[in-house]
Amino acid sequence: MITRDVRRAVDRAVAAAGFRPGTDPGLRPTGTPGQYAASVALTLGANPRGTAATLAAALTGEQWIAAAEVTGPGYLVITVTPEALAAVADDVTAAGSACVTSSALAGLTVPAASADDPLAAANWEEARAALAARLTARLAAAAGATVADLRPEERERLTLPAHPSSPTGPEPPVGGASRRVANRDSGAGAGPHRCGDQKTVPDAKPRSRETDVARAVAFAGRDEVTFTLARAIPGQLVQVDPRIIARRVPGNPAYAVRYAHARAASGVRWAAVSAGEKTASPATAVAADGSDTVANFAIGPGSRDSGGSGGAPPPEKLLDALSWLPERVAIAARRGRPDEFARYLEDLASVTVDVLSSASHPGNATRGDGRAPGTDRLTLARAARTGLAAGLGLLGVSAPERL
Repeated sequence: MITRDVRRAVDRAVAAAGFRPGTDPGLRPTGTPGQYAASVALTLGANPRGTAATLAAALTGEQWIAAAEVTGPGYLVITVTPEALAAVADDVTAAGSACVTSSALAGLTVPAASADDPLAAANWEEARAALAARLTARLAAAAGATVADLRPEERERLTLPAHPSSPTGPEPPVGGASRRVANRDSGAGAGPHRCGDQKTVPDAKPRSRETDVARAVAFAGRDEVTFTLARAIPGQLVQVDPRIIARRVPGNPAYAVRYAHARAASGVRWAAVSAGEKTASPATAVAADGSDTVANFAIGPGSRDSGGSGGAPPPEKLLDALSWLPERVAIAARRGRPDEFARYLEDLASVTVDVLSSASHPGNATRGDGRAPGTDRLTLARAARTGLAAGLGLLGVSAPERL
């Protein structure tokens, strides 16, 4: 993964310049695929611009780095080679669920979260806070931190158990159980009542203790509620409408990220089926399990220029988004803001759907036609499916192959 490689390269350059290694590089995207800005020089010494120039000279010695430039008061802008960016897709797929991991927070210890189910909390804010604490610990562990009092089962896997959704659950009651009880206790349905009698007839049924959170889970599904709470910004009022988060529309983040994963998975399946119909050409053959790359899913001509026909995004945009997976995990963990990682997954989901949908209809193109390896549709679909599944797993949300 490029951001992991950039982090290591910057650390080597920092050590070679006589500074203490292990300083956070402060990586941030520039908006250009394959470019990574670093603010590390601003934290080293009294001459950040001179320090940045020294680091840039060391970084240009890396074969996979095309350029390292100094901007502003001492920022580094590192540009990787096209080949390095194209390799991201295969790297993500090969890493599997470990594509989100790094050693960025190695040596840091963070507290373990409560073992109680966050969605069993009494109200939305308590549920959000409990889930945020759990996810922060999980993200930190993925970034190499030590989590104190980590349970054995948590050491074995970084993801929470997947819970199936229940999108067809019962309609949530309007007004809640307490309103129903109040209506039942007043009026004709309340039972006989004599004037002056201080006793009231007891309810036929006990009051419901079901919380708003539990009702939302029953109606919309655990995955939907979990993702909605994971993306909730701390300090802001938590408002969750079960009817909205249960909607299967692109505008619903709780659905959109999981849909993007299913969309990528369907692309891999379709590629395998399509390749089975083209067995006459060895160059386009693929195993039934999709284990080999087919180039007949290559991005069409024009999509690699400034947006391509109709503004279609180039494949490099998806490769760039995927390259940030481990770094986004580390940043969210360091800041204690799992909502930032959830929103990054939303961005990754959006570019996944855009890029895969804009790919040309499968033809007979091969990898010898001049297209960069790693930019064909099947390779991109595999990588997106892997990255989105790993990210959702960290949030405790399932990643279905079909929706």
